Amino acid sequence: MAALGIGAAWAADPPADARVDGAASSQPAQDSASPVVSPASLFPEMGPTLSANPSPANLDLGSWFGRLYVTGAVSGLGLWQSNPFPDDNRAYADIANGMVFLQTASAPVQFVVQAGIYSIPTLGEPYTRAADLNGSLWGPVPQAYVKLVPTDSFSVQIGRLPSLLGVEPDFTFQNVNIARGLLWNQENSINQGIQLNYTTGPLDLSVSLNDGFFTGRFNWLTGAATYTIDDNNAITFSAGGSFGSNREDSFRSPLAQSNSTIYNLIYEYTSGPWTVTPYVQYTHVPNDSALRAADFTQAASTIGVAAIASYSFNENWKLGARGEYISSSGSFDEGAPELVTGGPGAKNWSITVTPSFQYDKFFARGEVSYVGLDKTTPGFAFGSSGNDTSQVRVLFEAGVIF
Repeated sequence: MAALGIGAAWAADPPADARVDGAASSQPAQDSASPVVSPASLFPEMGPTLSANPSPANLDLGSWFGRLYVTGAVSGLGLWQSNPFPDDNRAYADIANGMVFLQTASAPVQFVVQAGIYSIPTLGEPYTRAADLNGSLWGPVPQAYVKLVPTDSFSVQIGRLPSLLGVEPDFTFQNVNIARGLLWNQENSINQGIQLNYTTGPLDLSVSLNDGFFTGRFNWLTGAATYTIDDNNAITFSAGGSFGSNREDSFRSPLAQSNSTIYNLIYEYTSGPWTVTPYVQYTHVPNDSALRAADFTQAASTIGVAAIASYSFNENWKLGARGEYISSSGSFDEGAPELVTGGPGAKNWSITVTPSFQYDKFFARGEVSYVGLDKTTPGFAFGSSGNDTSQVRVLFEAGVIF
């Protein structure tokens, strides 16, 4: 590195005049020090109730390469639930996050690497321990991509990418709530592919060719358009779907969802201590050959509505809440796939409340959620017999964001 003339020095505190800089020039700057990027602009995306470390560790690699940032999250969780599914436990203690993020964010060629272990508690689904979940999902490196930034308004991302669909990111510390919601169950959340991004004025556009539910087959096309109305209001339309046939049926790549199309209309309002995000979601699973081979002989769809809200009492205490409703079509007798808890044609609703506390890098939060089911198929609902129509969960998470 000395031979290349790169000045490398770890920095724990950004200068007082640190600001968010756009894409760097393709020529080295005269100043040998790379600009410090605002932590708010770094990956991973954070929600309104927990904050990123304001002084992330960083290594200056010089003008050509920018700064390398090292951030992460380490936390554990406790869970209690009523009416557990068969082979599910009533209570768990587990690791929630043990992850490190390496990234550059200001040079023409940037990268992100996320590595570690993670848990993703989800409403309406059995809990899977982190040690088992990682092997069933994306492994110890769930996200890793290169980002090419030739201009301030255009960029290209290649690798393992966060999805353009939905509202909730995957990992607990990124969200208002600890557990992911009912609508999240329909979405692909991490995929492999290429994504193009373009910004013009208040409009942000992205389009991605990817492998959908991590199937390894690049036959999904997704896109998102966000229009920022003003400082308090923004609206997003996102859509995606498979233009091929996927036959894998696994925990990571469920057959029905891998062959679906999905649409989201999202509104975000922020004002003072409030952040409110209502949205609508529609999904459709066709009656195609891949599904008929698995005895799914009837097309099915879901329609869902949700609202996620947070209120900030002060810099330490926040309160988050989420309400959802999702209904599915089709019937078990006619061969429709099960898209929501309770079987084909079932309806689900939930309410979740999550108070959060954060002091510097340490955070702790609790959560209570209730899921109700209607029009269920016998054997497809909660409880050891599959016939209970409600579930209460109590969660606690504590850790550090560094």
